[in-house]
Amino acid sequence: MDVFSRTFLPAAAEAGVAIPTVSRHMPIFRRCVEPDDATVLVTRCISPDRPLAGEFLLLLTYRRVVVTQETRVLHRLRLHLNANLRHLSDVTWNPDLRTSVVDVAATAVDGIRERFRMRLAEPEQVWHVDALLKHAFRERRTPAAFTVAA
Repeated sequence: MDVFSRTFLPAAAEAGVAIPTVSRHMPIFRRCVEPDDATVLVTRCISPDRPLAGEFLLLLTYRRVVVTQETRVLHRLRLHLNANLRHLSDVTWNPDLRTSVVDVAATAVDGIRERFRMRLAEPEQVWHVDALLKHAFRERRTPAAFTVAA
């Protein structure tokens, strides 16, 4: 079993994403993510800019963010966003403990600003998602300090 499969299923289970949903979205994710890329976060979300667009499923790895969309009426799946983390700019997120929501926004290479809202079950999950986003977008991007041998 590859790294993506080993890390995707536990992340989806942690987020409470049902197995039938995971199974429907998996072929799209497989086409977008390398087998050796570890999953950081899998979560359902909505787009505040498009409230009638249906539900989205966000996958964050250490290299990519992939967002699939499921239409409301026909439940058709389509790839909404597939971007390398290095190609995203102005990535921000706003955790709100009061409403158990995390809003995430990023600008893609084409200049389109994407915004997603994750509704979480409990306030503790807000801090957990905040820590995962911080780890993926800040801590892993900062270059290691160079040491000079004397």
